Amino acid sequence: MAAALSSMRKVLAIAVFVGLTGIGGVAADEPSADEILSPLQAARQSITGDDLFGKLLEHNRLRDLRLQQYSASRTYRVTNDKGKVYAEEVVRMEYQAPDRKTFVIDSEKGSKLVRDLVLKRLIESESETSSGRAHRDSSIKPANYGFTLLGEQAVGPYHCLVVEALPRRQDKYLFEGKVWIDAEDYAIVRIAGHPAKSLSFWITRADFVRQYQKIGEFWLPAKDETLVHVRLNGKKFLTIDHRDYVINRATNVSPQDLTADKGTSGE
Repeated sequence: MAAALSSMRKVLAIAVFVGLTGIGGVAADEPSADEILSPLQAARQSITGDDLFGKLLEHNRLRDLRLQQYSASRTYRVTNDKGKVYAEEVVRMEYQAPDRKTFVIDSEKGSKLVRDLVLKRLIESESETSSGRAHRDSSIKPANYGFTLLGEQAVGPYHCLVVEALPRRQDKYLFEGKVWIDAEDYAIVRIAGHPAKSLSFWITRADFVRQYQKIGEFWLPAKDETLVHVRLNGKKFLTIDHRDYVINRATNVSPQDLTADKGTSGE
């Protein structure tokens, strides 16, 4: 019992990282033939990291104005590298602008210990972060990251600009890695990397990937995968599947709102 408790507390460390940063993580697959990094097209060679940040933040601002409310079904799951499921939690998440998230459990199975220490704590962390009760500034914005443009790449049906994201400080709630940004919408399509600072002595490595999907006019999370290498305990996987979105957009956004100067905050 003590060993199991210790192991799950180590997985909890990465779960809290996921909850507070709003990103998730398994190590990214090697790119397929249609995802090979290519040089920037001539029309984009003058784009800088600051330019991309500006476009990304403007996209986020317009989304926040329009996205009034949505709900989604989420499945949280912890497994080992052989596919054994330790615990699973299926919840309905409700978002209400500007920052309120509530969670209702639909079903749960597996170890109650893992559900309580890892999955429910992860859900609580996200709720606290969205409401401002957890004071962690981990959003993707110039105060936290520098962008270096690497090239272009296809991610499924989306053509993306690929940037290296470098944290401006060694903080376990920030990450080092790559960000794929849709070349048309300037929305994030994928994030992949690892925490900028070691989470604990017991976690030797933690790799994550978050995939986004476009539903109507909005880009929303599709899947989070996190692979945690735990010292003496092997690999543990945390996955979150997002599906069955129901979206309500704002209908009273004025032209002045849409053309207002963009702010400096972002996801």
